[in-house]
Amino acid sequence: MGIFPKSTEFNKKIPKQKFYEKADINPALKSAFVEQISAIIWMNKLAESTINLRCGESVTKIEVFEIALQCRELDTSVLKAISRAIPYHILFLLEFEGKYQAHIGFKDSMDYSTEWLDEAELPLKITGLTLDSVYENFVRQIAGSRLNKIFEDESLSVSIERSRKREELEKKIAALKNKIRKEKQFNRQVEMNGELKKLREELEELK
Repeated sequence: MGIFPKSTEFNKKIPKQKFYEKADINPALKSAFVEQISAIIWMNKLAESTINLRCGESVTKIEVFEIALQCRELDTSVLKAISRAIPYHILFLLEFEGKYQAHIGFKDSMDYSTEWLDEAELPLKITGLTLDSVYENFVRQIAGSRLNKIFEDESLSVSIERSRKREELEKKIAALKNKIRKEKQFNRQVEMNGELKKLREELEELK
């Protein structure tokens, strides 16, 4: 792939057995490796030695793994298993029939992914002066509108926490609207509509 500078190219195929032969891989996960993946390629290495960027406080290298799929769906537990086995931050690029989907995680919080796109459409630009900032910008680029900043200097952790709260509120609102539709008692409907209004106000504040 030509997304990143040539100096970062690594292009090393990794046998998938290296991951699923580990003792802590359960049978279901092993099946996902065998049945869903055709190849794992270590495509790029973003580090001080390969690109003009300083090491960050938490990110010292960013590895780019391309995973060629045998079907459009992948059990994302596979990505978590690979991440546990590699002691660096990883950007995953899934490939199926010429289309790509980028996946990335941030610390122990939720993971983010793009839609299936042409290679040229992937929202991946090296932005920042350190590997910390480059990685965080990859997260923002892949997450898109899910991690919009309210303030220019807002940290990624703050954006993620707000996104998490927003998703929780959206689920509560959907569940409450469903309850209101099923409720027969008028007084209870009025009470729940008051709760719904408060939740919507909270959601609007987060946006």
